[in-house]
Amino acid sequence: MRPARIAPVLLDICCVLVFVIIGRASHAKGEALGGIASTAWPFLCGLVAGWALSRAWRAPVALAPAGVAAWLSAVALGMALRVIAGQGTAVAFVVVALAFLGLFLLGWRLLWRLATR
Repeated sequence: MRPARIAPVLLDICCVLVFVIIGRASHAKGEALGGIASTAWPFLCGLVAGWALSRAWRAPVALAPAGVAAWLSAVALGMALRVIAGQGTAVAFVVVALAFLGLFLLGWRLLWRLATR
């Protein structure tokens, strides 16, 4: 895979991990690797599904469909997998996840677009 195709994948993964780490820190859950992994995996699975559904490898820095699919799939499938795994999905958490991941997953793409003009 070319570096131009790897960077968007890494940026998306980093966005999800930043969301998880900030969330765990704000709830005094700690930054232990196992805890981060147990919180992150549902959202990372959703992210992968969004990439696959939108065929994001074709235009990985595009706001749509790649960015929107990554964002909405990370949240929707992430929350569904959290329910299946017995983790919490309070309404406030869903709203925060939508806002944070939307800002970050779409935001870096917007900045990329502006920087490459």
